[in-house]
Amino acid sequence: MIFLLQKTLIFTIPLLIVALAGMYAERSGIINIALDGIMIFGAFSGALCALLLRRTPFFVDHNQLTFVIAMAVAAVSGALFSLLLSFSAIKLKADQTIGGTALNMLAPAIALFFIKVFFFKDQLEMVPAANSEGKVVDFGYVIQNKDMNPVLSIFFDKAYISTFIALAIFILLSVLIYKTKTGLRLRACGEHPQAAASVGIEVNRMRYLGTTVSGALAGFGGYVYIATVANGQATGAVAGMGFLALAIMIFGNWKPLGIALGALFFGFLKCLGVIYDQLSVTINGKEIYFLKELNLPMYFYNLIPYVAVLLVLAFTSKRSRAPKAEGIPYDKGMR
Repeated sequence: MIFLLQKTLIFTIPLLIVALAGMYAERSGIINIALDGIMIFGAFSGALCALLLRRTPFFVDHNQLTFVIAMAVAAVSGALFSLLLSFSAIKLKADQTIGGTALNMLAPAIALFFIKVFFFKDQLEMVPAANSEGKVVDFGYVIQNKDMNPVLSIFFDKAYISTFIALAIFILLSVLIYKTKTGLRLRACGEHPQAAASVGIEVNRMRYLGTTVSGALAGFGGYVYIATVANGQATGAVAGMGFLALAIMIFGNWKPLGIALGALFFGFLKCLGVIYDQLSVTINGKEIYFLKELNLPMYFYNLIPYVAVLLVLAFTSKRSRAPKAEGIPYDKGMR
């Protein structure tokens, strides 16, 4: 059970932070369907940063620092890449869905182009390197503590530092959007931008802010995904995690608490495709791998989260309430 919860948490964290990214953009009035593409771009940038840093002895001996710097680079890259969406949506007043789709196509093309040209490979791998003591250091960057309470071990045994950073960011930004003036103004721009402008709020500026925060979170989530889930490999894809995060955002009704519950649920379903053959129960002293013995293909378990998304959205769509002005270009002349 502890093993299952640990793995569920690993899959939950990227979904949690990227779903929050979608919420920030849409709460400001911009539909960010480009989450998948921004994740890919952030993952590539972070992986490239980590790979270059680990060519120096200092960073090989300081895994946690390398990991944090790579996450920061991924977040900055995601924020910059998202400016393409905000510029087209705010300045050019282009269709936001088409703009987001274009970024989803552009990101893997850029990543694979640079990987092919400069590394002559189909994927960028954060290869383990030997530290100053000659010990090969993995890219896992985990905190290990085997002698602790079983409940605490879910969070602290073999835990990635990104888990604690992501949870802190999620709590901070959830408080910010509901308990600060900036958060109130951001939400007002997604509900009724003309009313917000009438009291002196710069609608376009707030929408740029929302989309940029969204891009930073998605880039961060993309790097966390490849470092913790995808074995440190940037392949120009993130297994549709960005689209799954969008579904979690809708399931959570554009609210942090709902997003957290949705991320935990779909994180559990997502991890089944990886660990289904390792789950066991002990009956009469005999260990039984109950899912493995069903003899179902791995692809069946990988399909479960996406089927669940369709079912959940079908049954919860009536109670979903999107921001009223999302996807609608702001026009000062409209009332």
